[in-house]
Amino acid sequence: MANRVAIVGPNLEIEPLGVDKVWSLTGKLIVPMEHVVGATEDPGILDDVKGLRAPGLHIPGKWAGTFTNRGERVFWNVTRPERPVVIQLKDERYSRLVLGVEDPHALVDLINAAIARQ
Repeated sequence: MANRVAIVGPNLEIEPLGVDKVWSLTGKLIVPMEHVVGATEDPGILDDVKGLRAPGLHIPGKWAGTFTNRGERVFWNVTRPERPVVIQLKDERYSRLVLGVEDPHALVDLINAAIARQ
């Protein structure tokens, strides 16, 4: 597990844990829930082209930080073989967040249920 993710009031808060905070150069991301479009589990995304890393880390099997590919900026903090959660955003610095978490299925359900209640 590389991230702590929680819905706090009207916001989705993402906090990289341990050395991932240093590698991703990110202390905490806060996204208003009204900017969260949806969440899915997507293990296949680990094989997709990540794009240009800046800033962050990429070593075999580990991605942490900001990656830009064809104009799309994505925040990655995941390690293979985790089952990453992909969170789609609108009107934010990042268009997607790709995160490793302890219980991906529960997080996807939590986020999508919160969106449905809006």
